[in-house]
Amino acid sequence: MNYRKLYSDKDGESRWVDVEVFFEERTFAPPAKAIEISEPEPVKQMMFLRLCAGWNEPIHPTPVAQKLICLSGTVRVTASDGMCNEISPGDVWHMEDKHGKGHHTEVTSKEDFVALIVQYE
Repeated sequence: MNYRKLYSDKDGESRWVDVEVFFEERTFAPPAKAIEISEPEPVKQMMFLRLCAGWNEPIHPTPVAQKLICLSGTVRVTASDGMCNEISPGDVWHMEDKHGKGHHTEVTSKEDFVALIVQYE
């Protein structure tokens, strides 16, 4: 499994990179059998997000390091270096471009975009 990470380089340019998730077989919920699971990540809070169809925002950096898990709808996210990614249901997007030029997000689906946000700070 991979997810997309958007980060700021030393010059403040937002860039995309794919990050691989590694699974290890462990006992997670005894007495259930072992399952394949990734390493845990400590988080601060989570919330749901809805962007209405047609929503289009100005370019900005993310306020905190966070992961977005798309539940429905689609957005196109453009990094400041010009590279775009479509975020669709089931996609995970890790935002870490907290400084610099930021990114642009636009809802491209006819329906609202709904996601779960998990914040690390």
